[in-house]
Amino acid sequence: MNLQTTHRLRGVAVGAAVGDALGMPLEFGLASPPAKLIRDMHAGRLPAGTFTDDTEMALALAESLLAQRMLDPQDVTARFLDWYKRQPPDVGIHTTNVLESIELGETWQTAAVTVQKRYPDSAGNGSVMRSWPVALMCWHDEGALNAWSRMQSQVTHAHEECIASSAFINSMIAQMINGKSPLDAYQYALTLVEMPEGLRQTIRLAPRRKREELRNTGWVRHTVESALWGLLNTDTFEDALVSVINLGADADTAGAVVGALAGAAYGLEAIPEAWKTMLRGEWPLQSGAIWRLPDFITLADHLAGCLTTDAAKSFKSQDQAA
Repeated sequence: MNLQTTHRLRGVAVGAAVGDALGMPLEFGLASPPAKLIRDMHAGRLPAGTFTDDTEMALALAESLLAQRMLDPQDVTARFLDWYKRQPPDVGIHTTNVLESIELGETWQTAAVTVQKRYPDSAGNGSVMRSWPVALMCWHDEGALNAWSRMQSQVTHAHEECIASSAFINSMIAQMINGKSPLDAYQYALTLVEMPEGLRQTIRLAPRRKREELRNTGWVRHTVESALWGLLNTDTFEDALVSVINLGADADTAGAVVGALAGAAYGLEAIPEAWKTMLRGEWPLQSGAIWRLPDFITLADHLAGCLTTDAAKSFKSQDQAA
């Protein structure tokens, strides 16, 4: 693995958390005027530089991947439930509904599907925001990347667009880690990843959207649309992130997604030092342990080297048997 690849892998983890933290104080707000874009970490419902549930769920997923050396949905579910029981200050409505059903005794398979049937139009961004650890583990294994990106979504978000969006964003991340440009990665993923036609049309049009057309809500289509618009209409990590978080609304989640993408595109060194210095957050919740920049770098390094030959062979044999 060369140094540039290492910087891009680390950039994904740090970029996602930085994007989450930068967007946190702008969540639920209106879009910032173009002449007054926020470019610094500010306090909001949490102290300046603090990441939110977007990153917390990603860390739970990452720890499961490292412990199991594969995507084990049962283990992921247990870690999500442990996180939920620690009373995080912010949890998405759909995620809450699924985890509460699991807490009452339903399996992850039945809980996610039952909640989706109860709310058939629910297609939130809760699984795409946390999906980047799979890309770090599977950046060199396209088969595992696609399958595990989809599976981690199905633990809580069974809607087809949530599942496909997770696979699409992770496909782009992996392509950029491997050296492709944002535009080439976008075009490749659009060709490769199976998805509902409505989502595909949104993705195709995203780079050409005008700023005032972007709603940036918690709907997964809007999050993916905003993140792609920001990435493909800028040429630095900072500008990509600033353009997206200043759309307001679900700013922290869109920030996390574009942060992971831009981190893969430009690498760790492109992330402003002030943002990296201020990054912080408690993990696990109620443990008193504070995560900072070095912890995300270590996590990225461990994930990037985790998919062993044996694990890859195990995945391929399971895939062939299915």
